[in-house]
Amino acid sequence: MLDSHRVMKHNDGWQVKRDGGQRASHVVATKKEAVQIGRQISINQETELQIHKQNGQIQRRDSHGNDPYPPKG
Repeated sequence: MLDSHRVMKHNDGWQVKRDGGQRASHVVATKKEAVQIGRQISINQETELQIHKQNGQIQRRDSHGNDPYPPKG
């Protein structure tokens, strides 16, 4: 299973946070900016990027890791 980075709502705007991390790695004003930062981090670290809606639901998932092809299951 891949590690994940998440783009989620934050009191000060939007945050990029790695699963299991204590604090956000980035907090920015807009979701668009957070997605751009999160995508670049996710590509560099080969993780899954989970983009959340303002209400907390997952809106989209992008995998940048070493996924098996064809997928299992």
